[in-house]
Order: sequence, then C-alpha cells, then structure tokens
Amino acid sequence: MNETILNTGDDPVYSRKVLEMLTVANEYCLFLEKADDYTEEELLNFLQKIAPLIYLKSVLLPEIDVTDDTAVEHYVNEEQWEALFNLLYNKFGEKDQFYFVDLHEKSHNDPIKGSLAECYTDIYQDLKDFVLLYQNPLKTFKENAVKECKRLFESRYGYRIINAQAAIHCIQFPEDDREMIF
Repeated sequence: MNETILNTGDDPVYSRKVLEMLTVANEYCLFLEKADDYTEEELLNFLQKIAPLIYLKSVLLPEIDVTDDTAVEHYVNEEQWEALFNLLYNKFGEKDQFYFVDLHEKSHNDPIKGSLAECYTDIYQDLKDFVLLYQNPLKTFKENAVKECKRLFESRYGYRIINAQAAIHCIQFPEDDREMIF
C-alpha cells in the first residue's frame, strides 16, 4: 500500500484528538506570526484564551508507536526564534518579566525570573515544528510529529504554558482588582 494514501480508519495519528491539536497549534502559530499587527492588549487576550486550550489538547494527545524514529525534522531556526522573541519582548515591554517557582529544582523555594516572550516563543517553536512535520505526506513523519509534540509537552512547553498563564492572569487581573480571601 502506498504510504502517501491516507487510510485513517482507527489510526490514532489521524484521530480527532490529533487533528484538534493540529488546528489549535496552527492557529497559535499563525497569530504569533502576525503579532506585530496586534496591540499588546489583543496579544495578551489571545494568549490568555489559547494557552489553556493548547494545554488541554496537548494532554489529550494519544500515545503513538512510530515505525521510523528517524523521520523527524525541525523547521524553526535560531534566526526565526530570535525574531519572534524580540517582537514579543518589545510588545510585552515591562510586563514581559515574571517570577515563578520551579518545582523540578531541589531548592524550589527561590523564585526564578521568567520571560513571557521566551515562554511563548519556545511554545511557538515546538508547535510550529509539530504543524510542519505533520504536513509531510508520509505517515512516518506524522507519527513522529505527534510523538514529539507529546514528548515536548511533557518535558518542556506544558510547564511554560502553566508559568506564563499565571503571569498573564496577574496582568489581566491586577491584584488591586482582586478580592483577597484569607
């Protein structure tokens, strides 16, 4: 059977969960690629809404057995990463910096300085690579795209989403506006 012919059947590579993740990832990437066209407020509003959706769709990705683990490519290069980072950094301005506690560190009592631009650019890199790799007509590339996306979610961008989401929540709902309950 020719591998380029799609036979979706019950194959998890073509499942609804994967296609929904692909849709959300693509929307995220396309929006960030046009971030210069949006105000800081529009950008923050978009990220506030799409980040939890990315997290949810990522955690629902199925386990994939790959037939050829060498069918992996990375598309976002350092120059593209840096251009997006600088764009977002300039958009966020003073709001770019935030602090979080890294629970993976042994001394997780000390806050660590984070950057919204860095978090969202890293997420972009992982998701853009997923989208582009999945577009390859060969099934082995699609398998690797899903497997690598799931792996990167678990080891890297899932944690970045959580940290950046907390920072955006504080930006969108300043402490002055929140009722403190203790």
